[in-house]
Amino acid sequence: MVNGESAGRWLVLVLKVPAEPSRHRVAVWRELRRIGALSLGQGVWAVPDVPVFADGVGRAVTLTEGAGGQAVTLSAAGRSTEDGTRFQALFTAARSEDWAEFLADCGKFERELAKEIRIARFTLAELEEEEQSLERLRRRHRDLTARDVFGAPEAAEAGRRLKECAAACEDYAERVFAALHETPAGD
Repeated sequence: MVNGESAGRWLVLVLKVPAEPSRHRVAVWRELRRIGALSLGQGVWAVPDVPVFADGVGRAVTLTEGAGGQAVTLSAAGRSTEDGTRFQALFTAARSEDWAEFLADCGKFERELAKEIRIARFTLAELEEEEQSLERLRRRHRDLTARDVFGAPEAAEAGRRLKECAAACEDYAERVFAALHETPAGD
């Protein structure tokens, strides 16, 4: 979490990336989205001025300049406490959207496991696929937690749901191993 003093400090990136080839603009956009930067308008992005964003900001600047573009990074603060509060609210709202997407992904994962149990698909290949999906959820949760510096209200539910997904995957793993170790009737 961000302390009171740094809560009002922001890095504002002003980026101008050549229109062609578009892959450069897309790469910069993806990096900024990946770190959770707020888009303030055409080529203008902002993140809280805290260490967790430093590497991503550096990568976005490097990508921009590597594409022959221009990058300016500014340190900024609101002119009033209300400005800082509004900006923090915008950033937290964006994280709430990220958490909502994560929670939806947890639901998809749980439905997928339930389907596999319902149709009795108890194979090692399927278990491995589900464990990879769970690991993707764990990585996403770590990434979201790192950039949710103000603590969106959905974060606690996301942590609970991730634990439920892990428990559901463990249950599925036990079913797979039980099915694999069953002895055929008559042996």
